[in-house]
Amino acid sequence: MKNVRRHLSAAVAAGVLLVSPAVSAHEDHDNKEAWRLVVADHTQPVVRVIDFESGKELGRYDVKGHAALTASASGRTVFAAQPDADIVHVIGSGIHLADHGDHRDIEITDPSLLPVTFEGKRPFHVVPQSGHLVLFYDRGGKAEIIDEDALLDGKVQVRSIDTTAPHHGVAATLGQFVLVSVPDTKAEVKPDALPPRLGVRVLDKDGNQVGDIATCTDLHGEATSARLVAFGCKEGVLVAGPGDKNGPELKLLAYPENLPKGKVGTILGGKSLKFFLGNYGDDKVVLIDPDSDEPYRLVELPTRRVDFILDPVNLRNAYILTEDGDLHVLDVIDGKIARKAKVTEPYSKDGHWRDPRPRLTTVDGQIAITDPRHSVVRVLDPATLKETRTIAVEGQPFSIVAVGGSGVSH
Repeated sequence: MKNVRRHLSAAVAAGVLLVSPAVSAHEDHDNKEAWRLVVADHTQPVVRVIDFESGKELGRYDVKGHAALTASASGRTVFAAQPDADIVHVIGSGIHLADHGDHRDIEITDPSLLPVTFEGKRPFHVVPQSGHLVLFYDRGGKAEIIDEDALLDGKVQVRSIDTTAPHHGVAATLGQFVLVSVPDTKAEVKPDALPPRLGVRVLDKDGNQVGDIATCTDLHGEATSARLVAFGCKEGVLVAGPGDKNGPELKLLAYPENLPKGKVGTILGGKSLKFFLGNYGDDKVVLIDPDSDEPYRLVELPTRRVDFILDPVNLRNAYILTEDGDLHVLDVIDGKIARKAKVTEPYSKDGHWRDPRPRLTTVDGQIAITDPRHSVVRVLDPATLKETRTIAVEGQPFSIVAVGGSGVSH
């Protein structure tokens, strides 16, 4: 993992040098900052938008079913996928950040439930990418690429992708190409069950397959980092990167023999740094350096994992919540747990996979964690892991994302 250490150390140092000049160059302008939490209730079909600073509820939106939330890459929209209700609602965050090189502009308006829905059989995976999002319908036999700018203009601009057959899969874009999971249509499955996944195929802009299907058995989990797209597989992690006009380059990072039995099924991608973090069974995670001859570094946890995230601001940090209520700070450079603290009561992993358990996000350089038993979002200092305050949220706050930032308001 030497490459990750080198890239991370350089990026952290560069980040320190690049923060202050943009602010000082525009001291005579009105610098503003706004952060909002979007929280879905576990039991009621409700999504709320909450002002992070004041804790005030800015919007409450009735949806159709249990919602999983995904923020777009820009943070301007949040998609609420409801697989049990066969529908996806879209919430406008009301925060628009525009990059101008030496500074960013910010425009702050009220959040809103957009007057557009996307319907199909069991929408599950939502993949945010630059300028668009990709919706995958497990039982619909299709994926849809949604243009975000058009959506915010009140229009629907959709490119539909044929996924061969219904299956629990995923699709993502890489330049002009689309990477989409492939079901094993010859496998014997029980009535009403979906077939397993056997690999990834590449489609060009006209929907034609490019090259052969890349093996990725039991594919689950997708993430993007530094123009790479990674998928969790039974054999290893499949990484797709920019190739040539004939399509992306796909490479399988096979699990080495010294790793215990397991596989990556959930994967996160570094936003400023080229690396991935994946689960590895219930009580382990792996750091993945796609450029290394030894790409995997295993980190063992004391008990089973409930949720984990990467910190886009504190680049060395990943946060892992375990079922005993401890939050662990993983140093992604050293590959070790740097510190931990008790932040909630224990939440067992036994029971249904969708039982109400805490979920994590980062917001304005802090950690926010839903605590559905106590109807609060807990806010933690990442340096000390001490709780700095709580935000009361009606019901059972569950899925959570954060949007926002700072910029110049003209």
